[in-house]
Amino acid sequence: MSTGSGAASAPAPTATTTTVSHKSSMFSSLRIRNYRLFFAGQVVSNTGTWMQRIAQDWLVLSLTGSSAAVGITTALQFLPMLLFGLYGGVLVDRLRKRPALLVTQTSMAVTGLVLAALTLTGHVHVWHVYVAAFAVGLATVVDNPARQSFVSEMVGPEQLQNAVSLNSANFQSARLIGPAVAGVLITGVGTGWAFLFNGLSFVAPIAGLLLMRARELHVVERTPRGKGQLREGLRYVAGRPELIWPIVLVGFIGTFGFNFPVWLSAYADDVFHAGAGAYSLFNTLMAVGSVAGALLAARRGTARLRVLIAAAVAFGTLEIVAALAPSYWLFALLMVPIGVFGLTVNVTANTSVQMATDPAMRGRVMALFMMVFMGGTPLGAPLVGWVTDAYGPRVGFVLGGIVSAAAAAVIGVVLVRIGGLRLSVRWYHGHPQVQVVPREPELATAA
Repeated sequence: MSTGSGAASAPAPTATTTTVSHKSSMFSSLRIRNYRLFFAGQVVSNTGTWMQRIAQDWLVLSLTGSSAAVGITTALQFLPMLLFGLYGGVLVDRLRKRPALLVTQTSMAVTGLVLAALTLTGHVHVWHVYVAAFAVGLATVVDNPARQSFVSEMVGPEQLQNAVSLNSANFQSARLIGPAVAGVLITGVGTGWAFLFNGLSFVAPIAGLLLMRARELHVVERTPRGKGQLREGLRYVAGRPELIWPIVLVGFIGTFGFNFPVWLSAYADDVFHAGAGAYSLFNTLMAVGSVAGALLAARRGTARLRVLIAAAVAFGTLEIVAALAPSYWLFALLMVPIGVFGLTVNVTANTSVQMATDPAMRGRVMALFMMVFMGGTPLGAPLVGWVTDAYGPRVGFVLGGIVSAAAAAVIGVVLVRIGGLRLSVRWYHGHPQVQVVPREPELATAA
């Protein structure tokens, strides 16, 4: 699918607006049977994933008494994506997505069940947890781009943003439920049962994949095995401003703007002196905002670069405002809109990149997107943490907001000036409408 050709034709904006107003109900993609099965499976599996994250950190802390050991566990889970993420994208473009997901989901289920067995029998050691975290990270190298790419095969381009948004709402809702359930299990019967629930939770997505109707999928031709496919993917992204700049923006925001564990814990302890309860409240309110942001994105129905830039500017600006908030409750309430705009950035960037990518390249492009997004925060956290320790939480939070807002503003200008785009001003229903759209072929030729 070529983004340029669709956007270049004159009637496209009007047609898009009409289609969206007709189709853009908040849950429209759930009318598609295959996606409905996928979504239901993810509801259960995402809850189990959040449970395992909490139980894993608690188990390591109880075995070692070391916060550094918890950090090592997290690093081991992200390391495979940083090292092998692009190769995972190459592999995904060569494979059929549904069988690939069956393998990755099964491997993560086995990892959870093994960790449950070791914990429940009292034979678990910290190195077992390290190995399990690394194994899950390895599976994620293929699972993540495969899941991202498979969404478009289930729903097609018209429902892509809605489906991506609902996936995000699904994940953020599990973020509210999973840790709470894990806390009850850990305090009531022990961490092993949280691992067991996670391992068993993969039955739901595996069953959903097996029950799908292959004939209803949007078939994408697989990329044949060949040399230089990784470099080909990087060249493909580098030559398309509609891909490279959203990925760069997500990299800046992920590295400098999403370090909430560092900031929120510091605000709870050092600024407001309110303890762990405040930290939990801040995270809960942000998760509520994230769910709301995902549902609003699902209702919007289209992914526009101007929405991405505006949301990123608002996200950075709100971080600056929150950093300077004088009271506990004002700071807490600001977590909701920060969650809304942060999730809007994520969903809009994800969807716009997928929509602008040739299906044969989608695995490699989404692997790069996820590597930049997921890898940025662990890389930026030490720097942000040092600034926070040296100059205080307010300075650290302000810095993250300034970098996020400035990156969005600069990239917005770049997209308009040199990214093959232009500002379009037109009247729609009696009101001026400003859009950032691709330059039309005749304009580019004349230039």
